[in-house]
Amino acid sequence: MHRLVLALPFLVLAAAPAGAEPADNETIRQALSGNTVEGEMALTGPYVEYYDADGSIRSRDYEGSWRVRDDRMCFRYGEEPATCYEVEIDGESVTWLKDGQENGKGRIVPGNPNGF
Repeated sequence: MHRLVLALPFLVLAAAPAGAEPADNETIRQALSGNTVEGEMALTGPYVEYYDADGSIRSRDYEGSWRVRDDRMCFRYGEEPATCYEVEIDGESVTWLKDGQENGKGRIVPGNPNGF
C-alpha cells in the first residue's frame, strides 16, 4: 500500500506535462450539446451556460449561440464576433484553450438543471 501511495505522485507528475489532447468535433458535440457547463474564464470570471442542441446558449442573465467547427467550439454573444476555443474534455471536466493556452475551466452538468 505504501509503495502505491509513494509511486502515485511520481506517475501524476510524470504524466502532467503531456496534457490532454483537444477534442474533435464529434466528441465536443457529444459531451456538451444538451448539457450545462459551470466554470470560470480567465477574463470574464464565473459562468453557468446551457448549450441547447439547437445551437443556442442560455444562462441566467444572457443568451448567445454556439457551434462546433474545425475541432473548436465557437461562441457568439450579441453583436460580438464569434470566439472559438479548442476543448479538452476529461470526464466531466472541460478546459477551454486559445492558441494553446488555458483560458478557462468548467464542469459538465447533465441536462439543464437550472431551467435556462
